[in-house]
Amino acid sequence: MSRTQPPPRHPPFVPHVQCSMQPEDDSLRLESASLGESAVTADDDGVKRSHKGESCENDEEGHLVYHIGLVMNERYEVVSTLGAGAFGKVVECIDRHRDEHVAVKIVRNIDCFREVAKSEIAVLEEINSLDDDNRFACVRMLDWFEHEGHICIVFELLGLSTFEFLRRNQFLPFSVEQIRHMAFQIFRAICFLHRNKLTHTDLKPENILFVSSEYDDKMVKKCVLSVRKCHFKRKLRSLDVKVVDFGTATFDHEHHESLVSTRHYRAPEVILDLGWNQSCDVWSLGCVLMEFYLDIHSSRKEHLAMMEKVLGPIPVHLLKQTRKQHYVHNEHLNWDRQSSSDNYIRKHCKPLKKYMQRKSEEERQLFDLLSCMLEYDVSRRITLEEALWHPFFSPMRPQKHQRS
Repeated sequence: MSRTQPPPRHPPFVPHVQCSMQPEDDSLRLESASLGESAVTADDDGVKRSHKGESCENDEEGHLVYHIGLVMNERYEVVSTLGAGAFGKVVECIDRHRDEHVAVKIVRNIDCFREVAKSEIAVLEEINSLDDDNRFACVRMLDWFEHEGHICIVFELLGLSTFEFLRRNQFLPFSVEQIRHMAFQIFRAICFLHRNKLTHTDLKPENILFVSSEYDDKMVKKCVLSVRKCHFKRKLRSLDVKVVDFGTATFDHEHHESLVSTRHYRAPEVILDLGWNQSCDVWSLGCVLMEFYLDIHSSRKEHLAMMEKVLGPIPVHLLKQTRKQHYVHNEHLNWDRQSSSDNYIRKHCKPLKKYMQRKSEEERQLFDLLSCMLEYDVSRRITLEEALWHPFFSPMRPQKHQRS
């Protein structure tokens, strides 16, 4: 099996790339749910229906036009399409060497996407090397190769993303116990990255996948307008998850793009252009946990106004430091209190702890942890190392590791 020379492993080089994949444009979000199952089917994904002997070609956007049954690298046989995103498409393949199913990300044959793919390979090889016994919940890269000018990355086959599972489950929130189990795995995985001087930069429910999304139907009763109705809720058989999509992951020593993360999970220091570090991942995960608990989903200034409604005013010293001075007026957020957007915010947003539904001790601990993660000032925001010792995670730690 011939492979081109991989990008350098230590330290990996991430080039400064300008291309059309900007995180501000939600239509181009990298939907990494496509590493597992997805709503896209082989009937509506534009897959070329052809005989196995036909050559491959690119469409006008640089995607590989492929067919079911295509064998890539003399090893990976395409059996279905799992999903698509700005980067390209993800297909399920049979690995003929191992006789197992895998997910293959086929990157668009466009220079900027090729460079991002090379960066992701370097990061994934570093992760594989540092975590060779697979202790941390980061997706495993199994192989990579080039096919007809397209970089193809082979991953273990996972299940649905947490976002896609919520969507298919009518956005019924996860229980606090489920959130605890998933969060503990995610925090350990990202803490592992941070210890090794790496920031993920794009943490969101689409980039957290269940290892298996098999479920059982559970009948639940719900009162609607005083009428008691029964419906089915999907109950997962396993809460094991993995973090995916390392295409924009950045090492501490590398150039930090000014704009990172998908809008709803973007830290205030990124929006205010104050510079960022690993702490931006902590903010993003705080938003993710809030979405798991209660599905709440904006121009960037509107996003800041929503933050103020939930978390209180942005500290004056941060507003003074921002390069985005058009966001500031008289040391306050420059926001029109008479606008329709402000009406929406006042109607739908409220202080953080008022979202607490049952006021149980475990929920009080969850919201205390959230308030530590959703801290405007990076110097005061909790680290994931510290978060793992928060009382919320006490049930996850063996008794001998409990702090006195």
